[in-house]
Amino acid sequence: MVAETAPNAAFTQSGTPIPHRVRAKQILATHPEVRELFERDQWSALWTVLLVALQVAIGIGLAVFDAPWWAIVIAAYVFGAFANHALFVLIHDYTHNVVFKTANANRLGSIFANIAIVFPAAIGFRNFHMLHHKCLGIPGLDADVPTPNEARWVGNSWWRKTCWLIMFWAVQGLLRPTTVKAVRTVDRWVIFNAVAMAAAMVPIVWFFGWWPVAYLFISTLFSLGVHPVGARWIQEHYVFKEGQETNSYYGPLNKLSFNMGYHNEHHDFPQVPWSRLPAVRAAAPEFYDHLYHHRSWTRLLFHVLFSRKFQLHNRIVRPMPESMTKVAAA
Repeated sequence: MVAETAPNAAFTQSGTPIPHRVRAKQILATHPEVRELFERDQWSALWTVLLVALQVAIGIGLAVFDAPWWAIVIAAYVFGAFANHALFVLIHDYTHNVVFKTANANRLGSIFANIAIVFPAAIGFRNFHMLHHKCLGIPGLDADVPTPNEARWVGNSWWRKTCWLIMFWAVQGLLRPTTVKAVRTVDRWVIFNAVAMAAAMVPIVWFFGWWPVAYLFISTLFSLGVHPVGARWIQEHYVFKEGQETNSYYGPLNKLSFNMGYHNEHHDFPQVPWSRLPAVRAAAPEFYDHLYHHRSWTRLLFHVLFSRKFQLHNRIVRPMPESMTKVAAA
């Protein structure tokens, strides 16, 4: 059941350290065997190839059989959203270098996973996500924190929250990165990512038209938006219990999402690949079982959209460290 929290006029300010580093040290002191989970999982590469191939094949199949637009939209919602969300999770593992040994090999793996997502997101996500872990909840450094204007505009209106979710791909990929000056928005890998996506789309469009690309892109919109897996992006760091800034999800859709719901476990141990995150909780239940968590992304989605008590201001933020002030303003 989703806990109700009173709406705040502004973000909740906190001066406490990021809890994940502290808890990780405590867990390793109590359960040193957790270190054995710090191993790469190269099976993620096979899953990447299978999911990209399947998504492209479905898109082409819909075009070849001249499926009507509404059938394409239904296919994207019923299947495509789950597949593309799973690919986002795999990109996340490539970002943490828990698939291949070298950083560049992981970059290339994430770019391949990006093909079914259409818009170039893999490298941009990689560049900003590492700062998200290091500077959790610090506006100007953590691109996951909503901007003040964004939060004010959305408010607690159901239709504005719906529009926000529909456009979340643009909010996360285009709007928020502009607030983080410590990371270059464009570098050679970002350019390569964009060129690779264009190169992958051109032959599909040339031989089969635009409908396969439309299917893939609509799948991406649903995977980030008004869909049960779209609720995952809200589950992670919005406040549903006072004082708790990271939440896990332990429902059945983890099986279709490469365990991405285990978010407290991931932030505690980003060196652990998706396949071993449940083992982290199993090894140290006394550190996780008492934390607030979600059991249903679908229930959470309806709560987000229709509860007037949920708004984007329901986030814990931290002040900018003096050591990072110049970097953040660069």
